Amino acid sequence: MGEVRQEASPTIARQKGGTDLSRGGTLMKSRSAFLAIIVGTLVSCLAGAAYAADPRCGANTGKPAAGEPIVIGGIVSITGPDNFSSSGLAAAAYFKCLNANGGVNGRPIKYLLEDDAWNPEQSSQVAAKLIRDQKAVVLVGNMSFVDCGANQGLYEKEGIMVIAGVGVPRDCFFQKNYAPTNAGPRVSNTKAVMDVAQSYPGKIKRLVCIAPNIPNVGEWSCTGAVAWIKKQGGDGKIIAFDPGSLDATSIILEAMTFKPDVISVGTPKGMAVPIFAAAEEQRLADKVHFTGPASLYNLDFPRAIGKYWDGKVTVDMELKAADAGTPDMKNWLAVMDKYGKASDPRDTFSQAGYLAARVTAETLLKMDPAKTDRQSVTAALRNVKRFESDMLCSPWYIGDGPRHNANHAGPVSLVKDGKLLPKPTCIESEDPELDDVRAYEKTIGLAK
Repeated sequence: MGEVRQEASPTIARQKGGTDLSRGGTLMKSRSAFLAIIVGTLVSCLAGAAYAADPRCGANTGKPAAGEPIVIGGIVSITGPDNFSSSGLAAAAYFKCLNANGGVNGRPIKYLLEDDAWNPEQSSQVAAKLIRDQKAVVLVGNMSFVDCGANQGLYEKEGIMVIAGVGVPRDCFFQKNYAPTNAGPRVSNTKAVMDVAQSYPGKIKRLVCIAPNIPNVGEWSCTGAVAWIKKQGGDGKIIAFDPGSLDATSIILEAMTFKPDVISVGTPKGMAVPIFAAAEEQRLADKVHFTGPASLYNLDFPRAIGKYWDGKVTVDMELKAADAGTPDMKNWLAVMDKYGKASDPRDTFSQAGYLAARVTAETLLKMDPAKTDRQSVTAALRNVKRFESDMLCSPWYIGDGPRHNANHAGPVSLVKDGKLLPKPTCIESEDPELDDVRAYEKTIGLAK
């Protein structure tokens, strides 16, 4: 394949030529339809946000790094159903900023970003190239549907950590060597349903969760919310549909046969809009509470579904509002402005990539610059047990546990007056699947 490379000057070249996606079968063909379910899509336009005057990165020396480069890789999906590279672009921008400000104790980061073209075989090939040929010491900013499943064995065999920006399928949250900075669709769905239930005590007993029928993504993303409501003495039903043949009216009619108090629309915005339109035709806004995971956290979503839903829909947020104006939010935007491209998204995926690059850089800065081999870097990253940012609701960590889902608390927003208005408090997901994560957190002193 044509190599996609990011070094000190981060630019992504879209791979040309025909890439055969048929090897992924029907699963590959359906991925474009549910792209946004992944992990919370904010909007790329943040007009009017207060940007920091100058970004701060690493030691912030203002002097370019000129020593021996440290090789870091990343895997995203560019060629294929959609360009899925926002997290990697943000990591590239941060590393460029870092290199302009002293690098890692004088050593620049050589950041190599590869395109897996949404293809498991190609994902394995580019991972092997980064790890075995380029000798990357860590992978950062990964954002791919196929990377987690295709490369788990390689990551464990080679002893390399992946500090991913975006994890989507279940595989991404059940590996020792893969640590996403995002929460994932299952945690997101659960939090939104919890908020509605807590807002109307005793009135939310029956839940329907709607999701595309995609292995390790769709139904899995609903089971946390269903398990939670059953634990409260209620009941839940999952409606999984073929994303290639969405019949919104049939889905809504089927959902209503369950007599739900809340309907969670666990889909991308593009699929959610016709589902909300079908629900409006049935005049359901005053009969059923509606929620959505962070895939609906898109600033255009309220306009897309219309005024009928004003004050009637709760949408989860995996990270705090991108236009919050807090120090880290301002710095992220300033980094993207100065070291990224105007076309690079400013969305939740970008936030996640920025966080992944920053936690990696801060870890490397604490190490002996002469001892940054893969084994030493992996050990240092596993020792990250309290990384804090105003983008996050609670400390994020890596640790040496068997799996990683450190981001499981965040705010939710309400569709109101044509906007998504964040609620002031953070919600801790009570998904039963997180029990082992919480148990591990006690061992490192993070459990509340």
